Amino acid sequence: MEQQQRFSIVIANESHCSFAQIICDEMASSAKARGTGIAKRTPEYVQEKMREGKAVIAFNQDGIWAGFCYIETWGHGEYVANSGLIVAPAFRKGGLAKAIKKKIFELSRAKYPESKIFGLTTGLAVMKINSELGYEPVTYSELTQDEAFWAGCKSCVNYDILMSKERKNCLCTAMLFDPKDHYTPQETTQYFEENKSSFERLFRFKQWKLLKPFRKKDGKSGEGKPKSLLQLFFNL
Repeated sequence: MEQQQRFSIVIANESHCSFAQIICDEMASSAKARGTGIAKRTPEYVQEKMREGKAVIAFNQDGIWAGFCYIETWGHGEYVANSGLIVAPAFRKGGLAKAIKKKIFELSRAKYPESKIFGLTTGLAVMKINSELGYEPVTYSELTQDEAFWAGCKSCVNYDILMSKERKNCLCTAMLFDPKDHYTPQETTQYFEENKSSFERLFRFKQWKLLKPFRKKDGKSGEGKPKSLLQLFFNL
């Protein structure tokens, strides 16, 4: 039996509020370990999502907390984000993250069938899962321009990079599912697999370029060299 089949993934509610602190702590710890940014959320915010039925929570067969993810809405419901995906360290690399993403995606589609679902991520594993759900890579201009959403990035360690690029780019990759105009999961998964090495190189390039915003331009800087299609697509 596959590991993910031993987990129960349910829509969170009031009875799960006691897990909010450990969820927030694990989000922060995971981001620190990866060396990436994260829009921090408080236990009170997570509890609010639970009470509203806009979150899913996972437990193992012994009732131990194993994972979490929640829904946010922006632009008066035009956009939906599946945020805060986290899996407890003891239960990683067993398919649980994929199962949680599928569950929160289904909940989002049920609650907001007309909304565009988007995400920002620095992880190739999450990009692959998103692709399997029908998301496609997009530029930041195709995301919500709701100021409240971008305000949530202020607690991210990469916020200065985001603002220096006028919110057109950052270390994260943007992905979008548009119910009115989207590719099938098979198409987006195939695209990801065919371009996985390119995405890996792109992320390394973004780290090098965006983490050096004040790098002097000189003859050795590489400025002026032709850009690849991926670089142009991501506004690099």
